[in-house]
Amino acid sequence: MPLNPDSPLARLMTAPVRPGRVVWVGLRVSRRAPLQVVDSALALAGFGLDGDHYSRKDGNRQVTLIEAESLRAIASHLGLDDVSPGDLRRNIVTSGINLNALKGRRFHIGDAVLEASGECHPCSRMEETFGVGGYNAVRGFGGITARVIEGGTIALATAIVPC
Repeated sequence: MPLNPDSPLARLMTAPVRPGRVVWVGLRVSRRAPLQVVDSALALAGFGLDGDHYSRKDGNRQVTLIEAESLRAIASHLGLDDVSPGDLRRNIVTSGINLNALKGRRFHIGDAVLEASGECHPCSRMEETFGVGGYNAVRGFGGITARVIEGGTIALATAIVPC
């Protein structure tokens, strides 16, 4: 049942979101290949990140984002000091912004405009990567998926600002 847009909860859910920033960028050049860590990536409208094998026309999972704060939580759940963003195979690691607050919203990363398209749930590969319990350590902390609405460069330290 959709929320009444005039309800207090709906107003809170559409309230302003504090900006964050990009702290890591990676491209999945091919299936199962290690991520290529880059200082910047070109977001292509309607496709995704140039050079990423998930870049495809009109997909809902064109770009994946995860919070640096979630990486720390996942590491804690695994009993580790840290986990690598590459192990989770996400494109962009953010800091200072609650990505779940962007659900259904558009946001700027530099001159690119993205639209949150869903949650980025863990896959069975998390067990392969982290061992027993890997999947459940990532549950609820996998980040979001997004579509590229307007292309542009996404670089380290770039601000993430809701539209």
